[in-house]
Amino acid sequence: MAVGSVLPEVPPRRSSWWPTWRAARRDPGAWVGAVVLGSVVLVAWLAPHLAPMDPDAQDIIHRLLPPMAVRTGHRFWLGTDQLGRDLLSRVTFGSRISLLVGFSAVALSAAFGTTVGVLSGYFGRLWDDLLMRVTDVQLAFPSILLSLAIVAILGAGVRNLIAVLAISGWVGYARVTRSRVLGIREREYIEAARALGARDQRIIFRHVVPNVLPSMLTIASFSLGGMITSEAALTFLGLGIPSNIPSWGGMLTDGAQYLSVAWWLATFPGAAIMLTVLATNLIGDWLRDALDPRAGAG
Repeated sequence: MAVGSVLPEVPPRRSSWWPTWRAARRDPGAWVGAVVLGSVVLVAWLAPHLAPMDPDAQDIIHRLLPPMAVRTGHRFWLGTDQLGRDLLSRVTFGSRISLLVGFSAVALSAAFGTTVGVLSGYFGRLWDDLLMRVTDVQLAFPSILLSLAIVAILGAGVRNLIAVLAISGWVGYARVTRSRVLGIREREYIEAARALGARDQRIIFRHVVPNVLPSMLTIASFSLGGMITSEAALTFLGLGIPSNIPSWGGMLTDGAQYLSVAWWLATFPGAAIMLTVLATNLIGDWLRDALDPRAGAG
């Protein structure tokens, strides 16, 4: 009876997720964020079919044309850049790089940080001291300085940029996960599982990870916008995506030099970044309130 009385403390699987969809119907911001982010993902996926021109095709004669300009029977909806490239096509293809970097960096940093946090919080002692000292050392460095140092060593490139953002972003997941696991490992159902002879691996994957996953999803949704912004910032500083690959950050870098004569070069890529980050933040608010009501109330 004693063991059976504590086993129901494990939350049913459906109860962790079902309120999420019910809350979404009452949150218009969640729908707006989902529609905007879904549209950006769809545009990135269908970029070769949606882009009206080759994003790398140069035409110096038609350089710096304003939005809606018509030349040789073709309308440039967002204008052209300093090399005569169609800006709409470059913004469309640039969404691919920004989303690839953002989602990949979030996935890697979340996986690594969650693993570190679970190991540190569950096993404690030497594991906790060692792993948390590593996080303290990394937190001592400004993230932008750490990113600049790593990029300077590894060099510019999509893969290197993803690695840089993942390395600089895992600490938050680790610390939040550790704090949650410290409380979870003292729960009665964890003690009951141990008493029944369950191994640590089974307890971690069956009881600990499912209980920290909602918090990790919330952090990841907020981090996605930050990763996209960081990609644009590093590319703006010349340490991100190479200039021969269309990206929103690269277009901002080019547009900054022509703000006084061609405002559209920086405005449209900047608007794409702003809308994407806003959508991820709206989705993050929804997930926080739906999956972790106590955090939303605080």
